[in-house]
Amino acid sequence: MSVLDSIRSGLAPVHREGYPFILIGAAVALLFLWLFPPLGWICVLITAWICYFFRDPERVTPVREGLVVSPADGRVCLVGPAVPPAELGLGDLPLPRVCIFMNVFDVHVNRAPLAGRITRIAYRPGKFLNADLDKASEDNERSGMVLDTAIGPVGVVQIAGLVARRIVSFVREGDLLAPGERFGLIRFGSRVDVYLPLGTRPAVAEGQRAIAGETVLADRAAFGAEPTFRVD
Repeated sequence: MSVLDSIRSGLAPVHREGYPFILIGAAVALLFLWLFPPLGWICVLITAWICYFFRDPERVTPVREGLVVSPADGRVCLVGPAVPPAELGLGDLPLPRVCIFMNVFDVHVNRAPLAGRITRIAYRPGKFLNADLDKASEDNERSGMVLDTAIGPVGVVQIAGLVARRIVSFVREGDLLAPGERFGLIRFGSRVDVYLPLGTRPAVAEGQRAIAGETVLADRAAFGAEPTFRVD
């Protein structure tokens, strides 16, 4: 393998949602490199950071009935029972919940926590508080979906944060998702909450780092068969 091939293999591809921002950044950088080079080089660095933000690396997802993987890269900020948002239609009893906070340096492409059919997608406008706060799940702008899965209904909620101003969805109601399949993206810094069926015991702790599509959040069949793996 050549040095160039080695470099290419180490770089994550950029998601198509980032193309417009990269083109704008590149155009501004070229303009200022011509008019005022010092500012132009700053714009070049900003454009490089935009490429980094919209990176979309492949992930190797463990696949087995009962496994729930993280839908987002980031830090596990909350673990414990909570009443799901009313628009999800999951009832008014507290369900096991795991929250993953994404800062601006994390990968922001979100992935399905397990296989299932989307039975509901619900958008709710709201505030743009710090997504690390517990009340962000109630007050912030959010987009939620419910997956009909082998272990029961699972709610996944994308929450806009202090800097985030856009929740992007790639799916529609009725779509069937595979474990680790991409379903959305949030710009720029945000949170994803996962509401699990009653009786599910989270397998992560607050402060732990999670990797979308790879980190196991819960296992309803801890003594089941060995998982297979899906690359996407």
